[in-house]
Amino acid sequence: MEKGLHHYHQRKRLHEKKEKYPHPDKWKRIMDKLIYVVGIIGPLTSIPQMINIWVYGMIEGVSVITWAALAVVAFFWVIYGVMHRERPIIVAHGLWVIFDILIVLGVLLV
Repeated sequence: MEKGLHHYHQRKRLHEKKEKYPHPDKWKRIMDKLIYVVGIIGPLTSIPQMINIWVYGMIEGVSVITWAALAVVAFFWVIYGVMHRERPIIVAHGLWVIFDILIVLGVLLV
């Protein structure tokens, strides 16, 4: 990173009263890294549902309206994350959007 730009971001974080990054507190630094793991594992929990739909063709009890609504909500979270430049929100909810849409498409096409 260019030195001037780095200092600009440090001043900007100080001016906007944001915490330092990486944070001096060990536990907050761990949480900063752990949130990416959680953000990836969370959406992966919908893989069994996708397997039931796409591999076995089992769509009984799957609500298209619910999964479509979840995709819309996750999409707005992605927009929020982009607007605020919050990478963990973008990653986690971007994956949710993809998986939710795959489930909706699976129910509609199977």
